[in-house]
Amino acid sequence: MTKYSLLMLILILGVGLGFWAGRQEMPKNPDAPSVSERKPLYYRHPMNPQVTSPTPAKDEMGMDYVAVYAEPSASSISTPKLGRILYYRHPMGAADTSPVPKKDEMSMDYLPVYEGELGNSGQIQISPEKIQKLGVKTETVAKRTLTRSIRALGSIQVDERRVHAVTPKFEGWIQRLYVNATGQTVKRGQPLLEIYSPELMTAQQEYLIARQGQQMLQQSSIQARGTAEHLAENALQRLHYWDIAPAQLQRLQSHEKPLDTLPLLSPVNGVALEKPAQEGMRFMPGELLFRIADLSSVWLIVEVFEQDIGGVSAGQAVQVLINAYPDKLFKGKVGFIYPTLVTDTRTVKVRIELPNGEGLLKPGLYGSVTLAAQENNKPRLAVPDSAVIDSGNRQIVLLKRGEGLFEPRTVKLGLQADGYREIMSGLKEGDEVVTRANFLIDAESNLKSALGSFDSPGVDASQATPEAQQGGH
Repeated sequence: MTKYSLLMLILILGVGLGFWAGRQEMPKNPDAPSVSERKPLYYRHPMNPQVTSPTPAKDEMGMDYVAVYAEPSASSISTPKLGRILYYRHPMGAADTSPVPKKDEMSMDYLPVYEGELGNSGQIQISPEKIQKLGVKTETVAKRTLTRSIRALGSIQVDERRVHAVTPKFEGWIQRLYVNATGQTVKRGQPLLEIYSPELMTAQQEYLIARQGQQMLQQSSIQARGTAEHLAENALQRLHYWDIAPAQLQRLQSHEKPLDTLPLLSPVNGVALEKPAQEGMRFMPGELLFRIADLSSVWLIVEVFEQDIGGVSAGQAVQVLINAYPDKLFKGKVGFIYPTLVTDTRTVKVRIELPNGEGLLKPGLYGSVTLAAQENNKPRLAVPDSAVIDSGNRQIVLLKRGEGLFEPRTVKLGLQADGYREIMSGLKEGDEVVTRANFLIDAESNLKSALGSFDSPGVDASQATPEAQQGGH
């Protein structure tokens, strides 16, 4: 073999051995990064692993230290377990969700939201055990006809139009008193007292003289008979004006003799509210002897707050509950709305007219009235009052997103009635909201948020969000 042939053989063997060695050192996982692309953690002795160096070095025999690299973690190479799908959300981030796969208006698929996948959406996840322990209840958002009820308090008072004052129109004395106690019931035409009056005696005598003169002048001229008749009628009319009963006048005409005493009769059915009259006392014209009230119909004067007065109108039907009769419900109507506002209480007085045929409604009794506000009764989107968490600055509800998954949702509220609140914006019909234990869920979420901010590296209590520090939304 020539020298040239020997050199060619050595060159071929060297290239073959180099290719074989390169094949042995290629990484088995083609997707894994090469050693040259990774940064070594440290370098170790080729014969003694306990001896290491932070930089490349050689041992006592001139061999290079071996580079040691970080092993890839199992989490970086394994596919995460996403769990079951809770719902599907809008691909563009809108609030619309769906329990089943669907497409949006641009034919883009809704994105699945998996159990435990909360991200930065601010959602709250509660375990089923804790949900049962807290007693969480939900209700579907639906449209309802809301009738706002106005409640007001007041007291029974006498109908001012049914109060009568008994006052004489002449001077006299009370000879006998028949109604001698305040609160006594009287009937129309019933004698209240017997009176003696010199003026009344004179008026009777004048009538009798005029009547006798009329009889004596029956054969006289027409002018004389007319004058006598006119005098008799004037004397009789005077007795009528003095409230002498017709029966007493007939007795006067039949006997043709003045009556020593005459009874004063009750003008109405009612109750003697006041009785200044006393037996034997002297009275003057216009002096009050009795004040009698007809209680067959009474008033309930209530005070309605200014924000509710717009829902009250005259003639409106009402239901009244009297404290003295909790098992009875009285019905009446709004008779009058007073034109002034009581500035101290910011209320307006409203007069309710109530029939009182049984006499149960006594002046002074306390009662409450319920009125249905006169408003548009169209169906409105509403949730129970208990579903709303009101912080003063905003109002939120907890929207159920899935089993154990809730999302705080800011809402705009409207009318409040019948234990429900109208939802102007923030929810749609068919949504499910938490109506019980929502404050506990909200408090727990705020506590977790606050603890999370405290545990974050480089974050202290002074850097926590205002909501977390306050413990509320």
